[in-house]
Amino acid sequence: MFFLLPPCRRLRPCLVLLLLSFFQLFFTSTSWSAEPLRISVSKTPLSLPVYVADSMGYFSSEGLPIKISEVIGGHRTLHELLAGNADLATSSDAVVMFNSFECSDYAVIATFVTSADDIKIITRSGTGITHPLHLQGKHVGTVTGAASHYYLDMLLLLHGGDPRSVQLHNLQPEAMANALKHKQVDAVAIWEPYPFTILKSVPGTRTLPKSSVYRLTFNLVAHKRLLGVRDNDLVKLLRALDRAEQFIKLKPAHAMSILRNRLQLDQSFIYWIWPRYNYRLSLDQSLLTTLEGESRWARQEGYIKKELSPNYLDFVYTGPLNRVRPESISIVR
Repeated sequence: MFFLLPPCRRLRPCLVLLLLSFFQLFFTSTSWSAEPLRISVSKTPLSLPVYVADSMGYFSSEGLPIKISEVIGGHRTLHELLAGNADLATSSDAVVMFNSFECSDYAVIATFVTSADDIKIITRSGTGITHPLHLQGKHVGTVTGAASHYYLDMLLLLHGGDPRSVQLHNLQPEAMANALKHKQVDAVAIWEPYPFTILKSVPGTRTLPKSSVYRLTFNLVAHKRLLGVRDNDLVKLLRALDRAEQFIKLKPAHAMSILRNRLQLDQSFIYWIWPRYNYRLSLDQSLLTTLEGESRWARQEGYIKKELSPNYLDFVYTGPLNRVRPESISIVR
């Protein structure tokens, strides 16, 4: 004989299973959200919003646990992310582009600063280099595969020069002063604070005139495992950076002191670099245009041995910034 259970008794096992699933999901999600976001940060004035947000307690007031590690250069921060040692990294557009040919596990969630005068060409005495065309045939050090490399080539092309005529040396930023001192190179292309420190420490060095051939973007890059899973935390992170950028505008003297303490450089350096940066959260269509242009250059010059460039829309994630500053997004999909 077949007996029907009362409706409440039939539903009870289902409700128990549903509640168990809910609590499992809740505690798993809570545990995941409680994990600190690990951010690999480049030691540069470009990273000032991160320094301000950390110093002023904006991350903690947003309820966001974070762990900041610092390295020299955005090429190293992105390596930390791809190696699994960081969840986010601060990197230039050129670093994003170069790595995109080998890996697609990351996406830019925001540009937080731009500069047309962060990278400089520093020449040593006795080389006769006073114009970008004079770099042809010379030994020039730069970080290949980074923004300084792109700037060097664009500067030569702008003046009708041939980047392939340069005897290029792949140098890390911290090795450039000694390379100039010992006449291993005639010039270097590098980002701040290294131009400032080289000019002070290597007698006879000087900069080539400023050029607006390249506007660098410095970006917050996230591993794709976070996207859609920890968007709430990414929103908190961007809110903290947005507050920091407002602080930089409203209290520049205080922001300067934070930067001076973080980089352990004197006030003359702060005055030297301060007008060169525009701190503003954005995701502009120009970022995609820059990435596409850089990828064509890298393939044409033989730095990348691939026939096709990636689709850079796949390397941008707008969700978190759309919840913080939707008006700052101009990317067309």
